[in-house]
Amino acid sequence: MEENRIPAGEESAPALPPDASPEAIARYAVSVLDKRKARDLRLLHTEAQTILADYFVIASGTSRTQLRAMGDEVEYRLGLCGIRPLHTEGDGSGGWLLIDFGSVIVHIFSREAREFYNLEKLYGETSEVDISALLSED
Repeated sequence: MEENRIPAGEESAPALPPDASPEAIARYAVSVLDKRKARDLRLLHTEAQTILADYFVIASGTSRTQLRAMGDEVEYRLGLCGIRPLHTEGDGSGGWLLIDFGSVIVHIFSREAREFYNLEKLYGETSEVDISALLSED
């Protein structure tokens, strides 16, 4: 089992220490989003391209309800680990949600909003982190 994956049946147990590395936080957020059926998950290492964050987690959802549920779950699960967001933007009703954890920013979009903002193209020179081992197969 992957180190940063939420073990089945242990969803309430913290999996990260409060002083976890930015990469560990980002990978944990990917696992949480995957459990909430996020689509087209991406993890970009942005440290060399922007001062905003070391990592961007990008995900898509199929409805406003799912966007909000994914955002709430990321905040809740990281909160259990003592990691709280510095800032949030959006509420899912506009098709996007941003949760800023300092060195990690989680972006959750509707399909339309993701195409409009196109962060993958905007940060095209970043390296994409392989997250295949973190994703469920369903």
